[in-house]
Amino acid sequence: MLDLYYWPTPNGWKITIMLEECGLAYKLHPVNIGRGEQFTPDFLRISPNNRMPALVDPEPPGGGEPLAVFESGAILLYLAEKTGRFMPKDIKGRYAATQWLMWQMGGLGPMAGQTHHFRNYANEKIPYAIDRYVNETNRLYGVLDTQLGKTGKFVAGDYSIADMAIFPWVVPYQNQGQKLEDFPNLKRWFETMKARPAVAKALAVGKDLRSSPGMDEEAKKILFGQTAASVKRA
Repeated sequence: MLDLYYWPTPNGWKITIMLEECGLAYKLHPVNIGRGEQFTPDFLRISPNNRMPALVDPEPPGGGEPLAVFESGAILLYLAEKTGRFMPKDIKGRYAATQWLMWQMGGLGPMAGQTHHFRNYANEKIPYAIDRYVNETNRLYGVLDTQLGKTGKFVAGDYSIADMAIFPWVVPYQNQGQKLEDFPNLKRWFETMKARPAVAKALAVGKDLRSSPGMDEEAKKILFGQTAASVKRA
């Protein structure tokens, strides 16, 4: 059984989607990021960047010691290789999916994350910052909409880990100041993804862990006040 270190956020949902789609057995280890549990020495040994999600496979392919994997994109690639699923076998298809996975990791995730921060969490509302990130998120939605207009049903052609990585970051589109009606191809894809039973089940994992929809000041200090001094060495 796989060990998943998790909190119900877009990056966490990526992994629960893949696990549910593959029908893999996993044990959930909640990591309350608003209370600093990602900085404990035990977790740091698994995830040296002090971020969830992280995965530990006690029986990795080829045998040997348990394998710990951090970073959501790396975990998706690992699970795709382990199971032989949701990653095209041909080189063109494989790199099409890989490119869009990296697009999410380097573009949509970070930009949408900053949009969430400055629109919803920052104590000081800075119009320039809000406009900067809302507009860039809007541009990225446009890029995705154009791609989906070319490929049809899914981002890289067939359903893949690229879709699983991107979808959770579109789920909170309203908090990003976006309207799906402005992106018809993206909206069609979004509804298709939402209707998948494994996706619906994955989004519900750990839903009860969030005690309230808001974020208190202590959580803000932990999440947004980190420096090198915050990193505890295992």
